[in-house]
Amino acid sequence: MQHDVCLRAAARAIYDACFPTEELAPVGFDEAERYGTIHYRRAVEAAQNAKPHLLHDREAQPSLF
Repeated sequence: MQHDVCLRAAARAIYDACFPTEELAPVGFDEAERYGTIHYRRAVEAAQNAKPHLLHDREAQPSLF
């Protein structure tokens, strides 16, 4: 996923939030990406599913800042 920096960053954030310890995921994000673990694939899937919601009509979304 080296070609989409934003999607990779989102997948990393999801991976780190969902699998914060070695008890939940045996390796860190970079190794999971390298080996294509199920944890990595699920984080990527979640990022891909979230992307349209984050990009759609940004002006209509409320902002905290």
